[in-house]
Amino acid sequence: MTRGDGPLSGIKVLDLSRFIAGPLCAQVLGDFGAEVVKIERPGGEDSRHHGPYYRDESVYMMLYHRNKYDATLDTRHSRALAILDRLITWADVVIENFRPGTLEKIGIGWARMQQLNPSVILVSISGFGQTGPDSSRALFDAISQAQSGLMYATGDPDGMPTLSGTYIADYTTGYVAAIGALGAIVHRERTGEGQLVDIASLDSMFATMGIRLITQLMLGQEIPRSGSRDPLTAPVNVYQAADGPIYIQGGTRTLFRALFTVIGRDDLAQDERYQHAENRMTDQRMLEAAVGDWALSRTRDEIADALRGAGVPYAPVASIAEVAESPQIAARGMVQEIDHPTLGTLRLPGSPIKMSATPPTVRKAPPLAGEDNDYVYGAILGLSADEIDRLRHEGAI
Repeated sequence: MTRGDGPLSGIKVLDLSRFIAGPLCAQVLGDFGAEVVKIERPGGEDSRHHGPYYRDESVYMMLYHRNKYDATLDTRHSRALAILDRLITWADVVIENFRPGTLEKIGIGWARMQQLNPSVILVSISGFGQTGPDSSRALFDAISQAQSGLMYATGDPDGMPTLSGTYIADYTTGYVAAIGALGAIVHRERTGEGQLVDIASLDSMFATMGIRLITQLMLGQEIPRSGSRDPLTAPVNVYQAADGPIYIQGGTRTLFRALFTVIGRDDLAQDERYQHAENRMTDQRMLEAAVGDWALSRTRDEIADALRGAGVPYAPVASIAEVAESPQIAARGMVQEIDHPTLGTLRLPGSPIKMSATPPTVRKAPPLAGEDNDYVYGAILGLSADEIDRLRHEGAI
């Protein structure tokens, strides 16, 4: 891997995390030039054994581990603690997402880290945070969606609450943790002081509940599930075109007039009643029926041509196959081809962060388990080749 020259060049990150949120946080820092060392158990963490597979390697792991060196370590081995101590002393940032209390059991809790490296930043990612009555509970993405209110707010009004189609809680938490890490890095650069960054998945998802949350907090009112509709204005929904579904947003007074002019319903476009969202919500089904009748006899391309000219937001409801080959996604560099030394060319999602002066870069393909043991234990920690071989023989790495 070429040395990063991004804004985090020179920052050293120890990634002790698993699954999605923690590894994603570390990957974001790596994309900005940090040197990231990923530690996982010999044979690979659980995620490496999740399908689907590409040439016998989990594509799940490929999503969250670019720009990392990978070393294996059995944290239960008698020699592991001394190695972890040296890695913590080396690191500027440590990222972990074990259940609270696990690091203490291993012997490298926050107090120990401060003794070893007073300026270290520990990013602790957990389900419910380091404090509170639920802090010791286990959590996966779906649990966060359920307990945060997101699942309750998702789905058809008359149906059961619905899980999101992606691991939205883990992704959100990973990016929130990266923001916390970046803030702590800036503080450290100014003061030399490290700190504990406590990130909870539940907190992260709670903070995304937006208008539904503030309506409950401030007004004591619950906004019911609304399916694909906007809960506050209309007409906003998915409509069936002649060749598939398309989403159309006509929810502001300006967009309402433009949309209903396009569909040939000037009577509704000019009706003063519908300049107010409350009245559009009252007659929501009638207004949607008018749009739906117009859409049904047209293809999505025909609808797009008509709405684009009028400035009305729309989007064909794309399949994953369609969006993966989208010209817009390609133009934004959101699919990147990365050369892997043994797996060949990998097509992976790019970074969504675009910057004019210090853009994120991809310098290293997602590594195999233990791929960089010699570099991490030799070049970084200074162990001799014989010492590394001994650790291998003993099953420590």
